[in-house]
Amino acid sequence: MRYFTIDSDLIDRSALSDEEFAQCARVMGALQQWQRASRALSDASRRYMHLNESDMRAIRMILRAQRDGQVVTPKDIAHEVGISSASTTKLVDRLEAAGHLVRVPHPTDRRTTCIEVTESTRRSARDTIGRQHARRFDVVAAMSPVEREVAIRFLSALADADVPQGELGDPEDELDEPQGDTPRR
Repeated sequence: MRYFTIDSDLIDRSALSDEEFAQCARVMGALQQWQRASRALSDASRRYMHLNESDMRAIRMILRAQRDGQVVTPKDIAHEVGISSASTTKLVDRLEAAGHLVRVPHPTDRRTTCIEVTESTRRSARDTIGRQHARRFDVVAAMSPVEREVAIRFLSALADADVPQGELGDPEDELDEPQGDTPRR
């Protein structure tokens, strides 16, 4: 299956030979293959830990914060996951009941509760998801420095290309749009 159609009028082929265009299509196909594998890994991780996507995002964020010595409040979780405070309370209650999280007192603010990942969940995440990330790192480490720089440029350019534009864009972003003839990226 092709990532996109060859005859699309949205693709400018004018500067590409047929061989170059075919190579571009193979890159896009490889990217699609990796996206499928990444989704499958994410799905398998959620099933293994009996979590939904919001739960996984919250746990990943808390694990990063704990690793960096930062405290996490329910407000931080709500911001990271993009849910209301009521939904955050339900999420924390559910994950606490399942043994993934604990509530602890905030070190400096008696009115606030902090959220931490339990040691058993941290270990489980490390032994499963952490090992998968290590395999990805091994792939990157096997590349030459020049190849890594090309990969960095490629992935950064894809991230820039995937910023929602036009009708897909965030209306809040339009307020920040530069004035004049400067095109939006």
